[in-house]
Amino acid sequence: MRSLKTATLALGVAFGLIGGSALAAGEAPTPPSQNWSFEGIFGTYDRSAAQRGFQVYQEVCSSCHSMDLLDYRHLEQIGLSEEEVTAVASDYTVTDGPDGSGNMFERPAEATDSFVAPFANEAAARAANNGAYPPDLSLITKARGGGADYIYALLTGYEDPPDDVEPAPGQYYNRYFPGHLLAMPDMLSDGGVEYARSGPASVDQQAHDVSVFLAWASEPHMEDRKRMGAKVLLFLVVFTGMLYAVKRKVWSDVDH
Repeated sequence: MRSLKTATLALGVAFGLIGGSALAAGEAPTPPSQNWSFEGIFGTYDRSAAQRGFQVYQEVCSSCHSMDLLDYRHLEQIGLSEEEVTAVASDYTVTDGPDGSGNMFERPAEATDSFVAPFANEAAARAANNGAYPPDLSLITKARGGGADYIYALLTGYEDPPDDVEPAPGQYYNRYFPGHLLAMPDMLSDGGVEYARSGPASVDQQAHDVSVFLAWASEPHMEDRKRMGAKVLLFLVVFTGMLYAVKRKVWSDVDH
């Protein structure tokens, strides 16, 4: 069921950003490449940036976008303590049950619960967003071409439309969105999020940090995979050397 849910969300994310908004003709430019700590064979996630990115998601993005594939306990992987995770989860309410009488009941979320979605269902989400359906963000950097570069570019790419483009009510012009018109307004502003340890942040900083968080959410086991790959490569190098040494030894007494 988890695999089916993942596949379904991947398809939903791939098409969800376009659903509900009329697209103007034209291709979006390629997002500029950013310098990410997780790139390359030895790349790792910047835990501090990911934690700040989670704060941006929590304070800005989570009012519309769900992350159904994440549990609150997964936040320990980006450096939150068990107590901090428990505190984050307890701010939300989930439906549980049935109890001994067969009734469902509300309780504070726990670390083992999935992220609580902002809307009860798709119809409620569309009703609150002028017909547009905000996609789940669990796999967004894997579903969109450009990955984290695209997310960063999208969040910083809002601008006034050209004279020949007239957005419909509830539409906004973005340089990097395919078709340029989308239903999501520019949600970031300088100082709009006050980081717990470093104070207010610029739009660029918020966009960078939430891109790191979403990249981690899309591939939380990336570092383990890279470490395993490095070990395999090292093993193959050593094994090749051993085979060569054995070959030299075996054939050393053979006349040429």
